[in-house]
Amino acid sequence: MAVLKVIEVLASSKTSWEDAAKNAVKSASKSLQAIRSIYIKEQSAVVENGEIAEFRINAKITFEVLED
Repeated sequence: MAVLKVIEVLASSKTSWEDAAKNAVKSASKSLQAIRSIYIKEQSAVVENGEIAEFRINAKITFEVLED
């Protein structure tokens, strides 16, 4: 039986929400192993001068807790 843990992360991108999700997984994978999934909980954007300047996500990342 696998033991899974869920963490909540915030990530952003100048390009898209999809890119923000990729940034979240890439950043989390630097300190976590065995990432199983990402769930996008919320999306938002920063608007400057009538245009979207930054895409932001609040996401939950699920990973397996590995035994030594």
